[in-house]
Amino acid sequence: MSQEQNKQQDPTEQYDRPPFQPQEQDVPGTEAELTPKADHGEESYKGCGKLTGRKAIITGGDSGIGRAVAIAFAREGADVLISYLNEEEDARETARYVEEAGRKAVLVPGDISDEAHCKAIVQRAVDEFGQIDILVNNAAFQMARQSLQEIPSEEFDRTFKTNIYAMFYLCKAAEPHMKPGSTIVNTTSVNAYKPTPTLLAYAATKGAIQNFTANLAQMLAEKGIRVNCVAPGPIWTPLIPSTMPAEEVKSFGQDVPLKRPGQPAELAAIYVLLASQDSSYMTGSTVQVTGGTPTI
Repeated sequence: MSQEQNKQQDPTEQYDRPPFQPQEQDVPGTEAELTPKADHGEESYKGCGKLTGRKAIITGGDSGIGRAVAIAFAREGADVLISYLNEEEDARETARYVEEAGRKAVLVPGDISDEAHCKAIVQRAVDEFGQIDILVNNAAFQMARQSLQEIPSEEFDRTFKTNIYAMFYLCKAAEPHMKPGSTIVNTTSVNAYKPTPTLLAYAATKGAIQNFTANLAQMLAEKGIRVNCVAPGPIWTPLIPSTMPAEEVKSFGQDVPLKRPGQPAELAAIYVLLASQDSSYMTGSTVQVTGGTPTI
């Protein structure tokens, strides 16, 4: 792991490279069982007040990219509501980092595929913070399947409900509470550009997120609310061993030009950029963080 993020380093050697230990986890996976451990910027991320006084909601904020974003936001001065499914240990650990940064952490477990729960998340943020300045739609579900016939209809439905319906539910519920200067940051994927055959449903939702973001940005521009998204490539998180075959996990990330998966810490600064005034003329944009995989 890299403990000196600002030190010039060879990006191909900065973090662990495959082959990794073959491993499997139950969905949705936990950080404690991940080998090697992921880097969320716990030791490296240094804030400088870019989000002072802001109030943020982060879905999937307990682990992976969401944890890295929560740590970065807190160190930049934001209070954070962490939405998660049921990973209590991971969520409490993320909350600890937020609180160590001197910010308020609010934990809200539950299934965002349910519209009523999405409304409850937004209301809890309003009750706890009095406002919503940043909404990060990051939570996602995927499951690798080798053929079309292996995909249960219920699983296809769950993927869309979690990845794109929840985004709609949360944006719709949050918008009335967001003032000019507020931001929405969605997590799409390199799969929106280069879909992986075994991730049919997931890749389709990521293409939908790309379009949703571009459209919503135009819809909310006159209200001064900006909407952007981040397109990660292969990122080392508990989602990988909990949704992919062990042998695929072993080689995860080796097919990108940098020959390794990204770490959640390598995305945090992009979310900070899109949530802050540094990106004031960016809306409807996608920032690709793909390890070199082209998106054009």
